[in-house]
Amino acid sequence: MHGLRETVKIKHAFDAGYLPVSDGHRIYYEQWGDPHGIPILFFHGGPGAGFLKDDHQFFNPRLHRLLFFDQRGSGRSTPFASIQNNTTSHLIADINKLLDHINVRSCHLFGGSWGATLALAYAIQYPEKSLSILLRGLFLGSHASIQHYIGGGVVDHFPDAWERFVRHVPINERHNIVGYYLKQMLSYEGAIREKYAYEWAYYEFSIYKLKTKEKEIVELLEEYSYKSLSPLEAHYMLNDCFLPDNYILENASKIAHIPVSIVHGRYDFICPPKYAFQLHEKLPESRLHIVCAGHTSSEVAIKKKIQSEINRLSNFTTELAL
Repeated sequence: MHGLRETVKIKHAFDAGYLPVSDGHRIYYEQWGDPHGIPILFFHGGPGAGFLKDDHQFFNPRLHRLLFFDQRGSGRSTPFASIQNNTTSHLIADINKLLDHINVRSCHLFGGSWGATLALAYAIQYPEKSLSILLRGLFLGSHASIQHYIGGGVVDHFPDAWERFVRHVPINERHNIVGYYLKQMLSYEGAIREKYAYEWAYYEFSIYKLKTKEKEIVELLEEYSYKSLSPLEAHYMLNDCFLPDNYILENASKIAHIPVSIVHGRYDFICPPKYAFQLHEKLPESRLHIVCAGHTSSEVAIKKKIQSEINRLSNFTTELAL
């Protein structure tokens, strides 16, 4: 098997397009790599971030059939940034429709942050379609994990980032910071929508790695579709990710037979490592790798471990139904 660090450049997707799903939504998708290779479904973060070309870096296109898609309202999917009929259940239904569309019956799942949440929620409902699960920067989507991220849990390590985030919320509205931000991001006034979408994303990018310079944050804001990331993320956080509390941990037994690997940064301030440990304890056969890094997959230690785990999981003998 070719090593994943081998440099292989493929410039174009072999399949791309828009798939109508339901409620007027269309999701954008691309397929890269070998049409007859090992199928890997990539779940982007956010919610609302959309996938990026840099997300290809973890895979070997000579071996893998890579499926990327922008979730409802995210990235290039339409209607852009729409929170209407946009819940976790809708996203799971969209995934099934997409897999049917490209004639894939089962595949490996890879997701980071919110993408890890969605990958787990999908596998819990459809374990028969999930060959393995690779998780990075695990976010459980539980009330506690949401409150940590968006309810002040980071203030001990990032008081400056938290102060900037909350100063845009009137004191009498700070009992519901997420709700206030979302209301402003849905304003009829474009300048207000822009300001609050920018500030929401600025907060996230300020705390997502060990060392982040102002220039890096600005570059990330230009790279990511923050105008969909911010309102969709707020929409999902406000509604506890449309999952019963502790849904993933309480249903982990349904995926106990599936190979699971977790890569998590020791200094992940968005998703503390304790949540990765909690899932690992629920899945005794899972592999947990704690590395010296923060939350983002761009950090060297996380990137290297992800690549080696994709290589390992891909070596499992699987019956691929394409």
